[in-house]
Amino acid sequence: MHSELANRSIGGLIVVDLGVRAGELRKGTPTVVLDHHVPQGAPTGASLVTGFGMNPIPTSSLLAFWCASALTNVEDLVWLAAIGVIGDMAEKHEFAEMKRAKSRYGVTVLREAAVLVNQPRRSSSGEAAPALALLLKASTPGEITSGEHPETAQLIAARNEVKSELERVRKTAPRISGRVVLIRFASACQIHPLVAQMWSRRMRGRIVMVANTGFRPGWVHFAARSAEDIDLVEFLREHAPSGADASYGGGHRNASGGALRAAQWNEFIRKLGFERDMEVS
Repeated sequence: MHSELANRSIGGLIVVDLGVRAGELRKGTPTVVLDHHVPQGAPTGASLVTGFGMNPIPTSSLLAFWCASALTNVEDLVWLAAIGVIGDMAEKHEFAEMKRAKSRYGVTVLREAAVLVNQPRRSSSGEAAPALALLLKASTPGEITSGEHPETAQLIAARNEVKSELERVRKTAPRISGRVVLIRFASACQIHPLVAQMWSRRMRGRIVMVANTGFRPGWVHFAARSAEDIDLVEFLREHAPSGADASYGGGHRNASGGALRAAQWNEFIRKLGFERDMEVS
């Protein structure tokens, strides 16, 4: 993000759902950080709007909707807030905005739209522009799913790629050390969080970690999930390898993860008691 923004003419930045950490994204630029993850530091020179500490914790989409609602009537966009609630697995909290969106549009189309707009960033290209373009032009969630806009076909193609990769890796045998379950594979798709979520439902009482060695060269990206009330951010903090930075151990109490260089990853899993065959070179 630093590189992409460095040479652009920008009047201000609104940074949403990328975590709360120390430092500036673009020095001297007025910035609003809007987020709901566990803070890892205090942003410099920015106004912070955070849902962390609220009960229940609102998604970033809800925070954005509330901020916009303070300025004008945006009730026609409540479906966007609802898609974010579904996409961030917060539907169980029954937020009032979610209830209104369900009543107005139906839960099925909201869930279908949420699934579709999440697929491009999970695909091997990681190119989320088609999803953003579709969200900007659509006035209802039905427009996302109907196929009346060409971007929907791109989202469906991404979904098919992600589905194929999930089928390929979902039966990877897990390793267990203490209360930690470790699954490792290589995929260019960002599917490690999805696999971790699936396995966490099977491995109740344990911490499930899914490592992806094929997502970015030279790095191990991993997702940690648990079906129990385990503070994963604290767990990862306690077991952090030397040199771990802000890309490690962020997120939510029950949904965390990060990215580590090969040497850091090897140190990390050795601390957790796994054998050398789960290390990477």
